[in-house]
Amino acid sequence: MADDYLIFTPDDVDLSRSPLRRGVAEQTHVLGAFNPGLTRLPNGNLLLMVRVAEALADPIREDCARAIRWTPSGYVLDPHSVHRIDMDDPRQFALKERSPRLLGLTSLSWLLPVEIGPDGRGVVAVHYDKAIEPSVSYMDYGVEDARISRIGDKYFMTVCGVSAERHCTAMYRSGNGLDYDLLGIVLDHQNKDMLLFEGKVGGKFMALTRPLGEVYFAYPDDSEWLGGPSINMAQSPDGLHWKPLDTPGLRARKGTTSTQRIGGGSQPVLTPEGWMLIYHGVEKQGAVGIYRSFWALLDRDDPSKILRQEDGAPLLEANPALTARIAHQMYLPTPVVFTTGVADGGDHYIVASGEADLACRITLIGKERFA
Repeated sequence: MADDYLIFTPDDVDLSRSPLRRGVAEQTHVLGAFNPGLTRLPNGNLLLMVRVAEALADPIREDCARAIRWTPSGYVLDPHSVHRIDMDDPRQFALKERSPRLLGLTSLSWLLPVEIGPDGRGVVAVHYDKAIEPSVSYMDYGVEDARISRIGDKYFMTVCGVSAERHCTAMYRSGNGLDYDLLGIVLDHQNKDMLLFEGKVGGKFMALTRPLGEVYFAYPDDSEWLGGPSINMAQSPDGLHWKPLDTPGLRARKGTTSTQRIGGGSQPVLTPEGWMLIYHGVEKQGAVGIYRSFWALLDRDDPSKILRQEDGAPLLEANPALTARIAHQMYLPTPVVFTTGVADGGDHYIVASGEADLACRITLIGKERFA
């Protein structure tokens, strides 16, 4: 097998075992099985925590677009008149003439643990019995984009909870990497791409964060930086209560393709040179943008010090050859690769990404690439 391949696709999901069967009797399909958190289990195998975005096969009925929503008694469908919404982005719709902007989703996401071999080259088991679905009101439109960090003998997993109440980051914790307990919200509204460092710094937990908002301020014309969403950092005594660092983190720079925003990708891992992380940069194009993966190196004792930021040539780009056999399932108009985890493979790193918001991609990258 090549060193760059799809490991899990929408066709690999058994929807008869989906949690949505508790309430949604209509036919659904997997819009994407993608953006997998990655960690190594105690038995040596790797775990992909796959985001399954499940959508109605017939989302429009009687001039209404229907959104899936979790409730304590099961899943329900909420109608929205097609005359009151815009659907420029296939992943969501926007209510017309609303300020601030109000969105609905064309799918609901839940998390499926997929165990793969220690070298990342084959599926060992799919753990439907350990799937993670919405379970509280701040997740009633879905639980998305898991990122997993092993710190000591515990696994910490952050997710995005989506609801009309808030768009937040929630934390799960596990002792074995497979069975997770929800600890609650750790970052409030629209703070996405939170990744815990795989190890403490000065006795404290460290994390990357990425706050979002509707307004950003411009840098001076002679600055090297671009305004917009960027990667910040925070520290915590217990992994639950977080204080942002005063200093800025990773920012998009002029003269690069990351003209729209950047955000975290893989959990920072400690190397002899410092904390290595892979992040995504977005070039503005259409409603979605072009997503690529880049990498950076942070000081091991003071991660606010950025030793390297490799934002020129991308580490990873979308690879249409990988999705050629499932091209009929693609729905995004621009190329997207979204890295979400990394594991040590000896002389190389095993890198997990979402490809085209459709499938899970594994790339083996020699450690010399990060020297």
